[in-house]
Amino acid sequence: MKRALELAARGLGYTSPNPMVGAVIVHDGRIIGEGYHRQHGKVHAEVNAVNSVAPADRPLLTDSTMYVTLEPCSHYGKTPPCARLIIETGIPRVVVGAVDPFAKVAGRGIAMLREAGVEVTEGILADESRRLNATFFTAHTLGSPFVTLKWAQSADMFMDRERTPDDPTPARFSNTASTMLTHRLRSLHDAILTTAATVNADNPRLNVRRWGGRDPQPVIIDRRAALSPDAAILGRSPIIIDRDMPLDEMLAGLYSRHGITSLLVEAGPTLLQQFIDADQWDLVRIETAPVELGEAGTRPAPRFSATPGLTRLVDGNRLDYYTANPLVTL
Repeated sequence: MKRALELAARGLGYTSPNPMVGAVIVHDGRIIGEGYHRQHGKVHAEVNAVNSVAPADRPLLTDSTMYVTLEPCSHYGKTPPCARLIIETGIPRVVVGAVDPFAKVAGRGIAMLREAGVEVTEGILADESRRLNATFFTAHTLGSPFVTLKWAQSADMFMDRERTPDDPTPARFSNTASTMLTHRLRSLHDAILTTAATVNADNPRLNVRRWGGRDPQPVIIDRRAALSPDAAILGRSPIIIDRDMPLDEMLAGLYSRHGITSLLVEAGPTLLQQFIDADQWDLVRIETAPVELGEAGTRPAPRFSATPGLTRLVDGNRLDYYTANPLVTL
């Protein structure tokens, strides 16, 4: 199962909204097949493990054990159900890490296997499997995306400086290395949330450019229909939220209507503070640059008081990470 977890982690950044899953097939103490879920929409870990078995070893499948980090799926989605594949392949024993929290599976895969006579052992390194897929388990357990809040600030806690007609560019606190980590963070989320005010002020692209991986789906709060028609982000077909609603209702809608399981919030201090005050966050990353803006500082950073679970220094900037989610290990 430890090997299966190692394999599963290779799918980081590519499988969501599906979970990362690894599978290992063992016969008489020897691994004869292994695989992991490589990309959303592609075949699952169990299929890749079975397909990796050498022709000479395929007769051994009917006397082998499959170790899989998450309960095999039992429904038709973008691919056929893996529980059915296991049954048809004749593998007699399956060891499962964690039960899938997704409503369309949630024990049905294990039940399907047992009804077909497959011996199933469950709960092996279950906590490790859940932590590996913290966003997936959080979203499907709560019916709401895993939320990450992220902002950069000066040492005296301002998010911007005074802009003038001669110099309208926003303050820049991130350096090359921390910007790369921000793009990595974007690649690990299904969607990225900001406001029309932020888009109009900065015209951000909010995509992934300095890291490998996919672009998150843009989500823009535009309650006053103020979004500039020239905004570059409109070319990425953003989800527009155009009415006032509580944050928990908005998040539930992003999950239920759009299938978003993880959300990165890159916005101004007002919206970030709303998430903090409503206790609607799972991870916070604050980047602090060693520079003070003094009287030129504008947009005070959100009020946030907690003990960081992890602090990193990146080319002189401090990155503090906080979590309130027991599945997240910093």
